[in-house]
Formats: sequence, structure tokens, C-alpha cells
Amino acid sequence: MDTGLTEAARAPLLPLAELGGSAGAEVYEIVRIERVAERATPGATAAGWAATVGQALRHAARHAVGLKSVVAYRHGLDFDPARPSAAETARAAGEYLAAGAGRLDHPVLLRHLLWEALELGLPLQLHTGFGDPDLTLHRADPSVLTGFVRAAEPLGTPLVLLHCWPYHRQAAWLAQAFPTVHVDLGLTLGHVGTGARRVLAETLELAPFAKLLFSSDAYGLPELFLVGAAAFTDAIDAWLAEALPVPAEAARVAALVGGGNARALYGL
Repeated sequence: MDTGLTEAARAPLLPLAELGGSAGAEVYEIVRIERVAERATPGATAAGWAATVGQALRHAARHAVGLKSVVAYRHGLDFDPARPSAAETARAAGEYLAAGAGRLDHPVLLRHLLWEALELGLPLQLHTGFGDPDLTLHRADPSVLTGFVRAAEPLGTPLVLLHCWPYHRQAAWLAQAFPTVHVDLGLTLGHVGTGARRVLAETLELAPFAKLLFSSDAYGLPELFLVGAAAFTDAIDAWLAEALPVPAEAARVAALVGGGNARALYGL
């Protein structure tokens, strides 16, 4: 579960332990890196911002199974893929603090955070594709992450592209082309209605079976968990009936995409 929502948005939500108890399931935390940085910023100096935030991120990640970035909202995915130098980061931190801090949207600091997250080695989720109106859709196309994917590849940290629509084919190509990239359609399948079958089939044109993860991206309303699961089940069953008519092989792929891939990736 992503615990990086604003305090106002989180107020009506169950804590992780209560959510797990109500659902009769284990619940694990995904840490949103921008929120960690924002909470750690008060009292930091420009020169010490990187160290302060790095320590806070390591602390927050101790019991998490993954990290998440919403750089697509804060800037766009078309950022410079190179890790900023210490001098660049300190200068950017000074600008951020002088502007009153608050919402972290300085591109240099966002890049610094991404590289800090990569070094922790936990799977890093990246929002891509459609979402709330405060992102610019064409700048959330996952294919513009190609330079960052290449630069990060030597670290071996898994990158999980979330949601992806209408760029699910681009995301599928990245998963096919780069060993560290995985795809999670999440929010998409619950929003496209009967188009879920088509979107899943188009994703599986290229995305390897072992690289596609299921999630409902449910939030707030309990019914959304059911909606997400039902949309996925209908779509995967329809695709398997056509693409893999051998029952044993269809069952194997359904088990991988439906849960096995996620358990392996997140160490569950």
C-alpha cells in the first residue's frame, strides 16, 4: 500500500494493520519518496539537505517492500537522467528552501531523490500515463524514461511502470527490452471498462509474462478492490482463451501475472 498520500487524504483511510485485518490479508508498505523528502525538509540547510533526506529515506524504507515516485506529476518523465552532483543538489536545495519549500517539484532535487531510491535496491514504482489533472499527459509517456532506464541499469534495481495508459505499448516495449523494467497496469483496467481486454492484450503483445504484475490500485472505497480484480480477471481469462488454449499453460501464466510475479519481485 502506498502510504505517501497527503495527511488530509489519508485521514479517512485505515492504518495498514487494520486494513490487513479487515481484508484478511497481509499488507505491506510502499514508501512515496517525495513525501519523505518534504517531511524531512523543515530544519534542513541547503548544504545538509541531501544528507538529511537520505537518512529519512533509509529510515522510511526499513520495513517497506518498495518505493514509489510521482515525478510524472511533479515535473514530468522527461527529466535529465544523470545523477546530479553534490554541488548541483546543494544549489537546488537552496533555491527550494528560499522559495518556502512545501511541494517538492524542483527537477534537480527530484532527480537526486530518484538516484537515492535506486541505491536502496528496493523495487521503484514510477507513475506513468494518465492520472489526475495536475500532470501533463504527454510528459508521462514511459518511453521518455529510456535514458534513465539505461543509466540506472547497472544498479539492477527493479523499475515498475504503473498504470501506463494510453502508453501501455511503450511500457511493454521497455519491459521487453530492459531486464530491470516491469509493468503494472493498475489504475488502467478499472477505468477503461470493456476495453480492459484490449488493453491487456496489447500490453502482452510484447511484455514478457514474468514482467506483468496485477494490482487493483484501489483507494478509499472498498468496492474498488473488487472492481479492479474483476476487470483484471475478465481481461486475463479472455486473453488466455485465445492466446494459450492449453489449460496447464494458461493456468501457469494466470498464476504468474495474478500474484506470482509480484510476490517474487517484492520478496513477499
